[in-house]
Amino acid sequence: MQQPHTVRVPRKARATAALLAVGAALAGGLVPGSATASSHREAPLIAADPTVDNTDLYAFVSPDKPDTVTIVANYFGFQEPVGGPNFYPWAENAHYDINIDNDGDAKPDLTYRYTFATDDRRKNATFLYNNGEVSSINDENLLFRQNYKLELIDQRGGSKVLIKSARSAPSNTGAASMPDFRTIRDQAIAQIPGGGLSYAGPAEDSFFADLRVFDLLYGGDLSKTGQDTLRGFNVNTIALQIPTHMLALKGDAKRNPVIGIWADTERQSLKLSPGKAKAEGDFVQVSRLGNPLVNEVVAPAGLKDAFNGLTPDQDGKVKALLDRVTDPELPKLIEQIYKIQAPAGPREDLVEIFLTGITTKAGGPIKADLNSQLNNADVMAHMFVPSEMLRLNMAVAPTDEPNRLGVLGGDNQGFPNGRRLTDDVIDIAIQAMEGAAQSGVLVQALAAGDKVDANDVAFEQRFPYVAVPSNAAVNSAVQAQVETKSSILDNLPAGALIGGALGALVLLGGTVYLWRKRPTKARHRSTRPW
Repeated sequence: MQQPHTVRVPRKARATAALLAVGAALAGGLVPGSATASSHREAPLIAADPTVDNTDLYAFVSPDKPDTVTIVANYFGFQEPVGGPNFYPWAENAHYDINIDNDGDAKPDLTYRYTFATDDRRKNATFLYNNGEVSSINDENLLFRQNYKLELIDQRGGSKVLIKSARSAPSNTGAASMPDFRTIRDQAIAQIPGGGLSYAGPAEDSFFADLRVFDLLYGGDLSKTGQDTLRGFNVNTIALQIPTHMLALKGDAKRNPVIGIWADTERQSLKLSPGKAKAEGDFVQVSRLGNPLVNEVVAPAGLKDAFNGLTPDQDGKVKALLDRVTDPELPKLIEQIYKIQAPAGPREDLVEIFLTGITTKAGGPIKADLNSQLNNADVMAHMFVPSEMLRLNMAVAPTDEPNRLGVLGGDNQGFPNGRRLTDDVIDIAIQAMEGAAQSGVLVQALAAGDKVDANDVAFEQRFPYVAVPSNAAVNSAVQAQVETKSSILDNLPAGALIGGALGALVLLGGTVYLWRKRPTKARHRSTRPW
């Protein structure tokens, strides 16, 4: 982990900071946000409806195509890879929306909407997802298929179909069924007319963190961190790559490079009867996602479901959530458990990072212009509405050496200026919540963070950038990790000196074995940016 150092632009904590993201306001005090990224099972109602649960949102200038932006939205967290026979379909009676606000009024100027339809060919013939080896996305052995329509909705509600019917990649049912899943995955990448790419299907969960933070902040013992809780699990992923000029206000990404992004899902009600479920009624927003961990950590339990129903322009109407941003709970818990003094409030630095974007035009404590729509040349300041969303300055070019701490680590292309797959939002959030963005120096006592600094699987160099989904049972992966970390006595030759390093002297049945507990890494942690 890096040593404390001065940063040019403090970059708030994204996970912990997400905590604050909920709301707050600045001139006119606007507040809470939405359920945002890293929101695995964050609220009671959505925990019971995982198919439409947003878990993470990422937005970044594409490293191999810097004239485009890639947005990745994940859903349906904690997927056990071998969870058949139905695996993990997309919901049919739902809208999966990715929203863009480029003029700062907290309303979508562009909405990319995905809706899914199912082609289930099993009928009464079999319980199998596929009845033989699947070598392509159109293989006749693939019995369960889903297609999607992609629409573009403008700020006036007008709709244009971009893709009438594209195939979603199927669940990865295992090595015997799909020995070359990457080929199938790549066949699911669709071209968008006029420029851009789209992918819908499974992926390895991009989020990496030790989520035992919910066990009284790692049980009051930071030495026991370091386990990637998401290791081995998959998610459903929507990835969208769009030219920057198509996202910018007035189509001019040079004059107006900053956009705000959030994802949401809308559901129809289900009328249930024995063996049947009929969708009916209006679509209702049930999940929302901008900055990470907002609904999980910022909102108290009694407001979480309501939080998922808010739209950004409503953020300033919930004072109870606003108060949780300017006076956040997490620093107080850290002070109580680890005796590290919480920064003084009210926390206007958190308001600027998560509700207005970083800009000198908002009058906040961070003296820099980075990622607020107020920095767009054609934005009318009197129309600007502070609100919770993930903001990205598309003019900041990708770096060849990304820093996992993003802006807090001196890398302005990282969180909270958008969010890359490699950004370590838990560590960023903790430091931001503890005031590192105000002081410009990392809090040394928390410098090690959660000790999960990168994803266990390397991200890819080209679209959709996410890793292919795992096809091994999570419990088998955990067991393999345990066995790798532990020296198995039965596998060691008697009297052998293992590795020529320090060992432990073990007395077994009168026979002395000299052996060493080998610090074999449980998994390879990639430090590659993509």
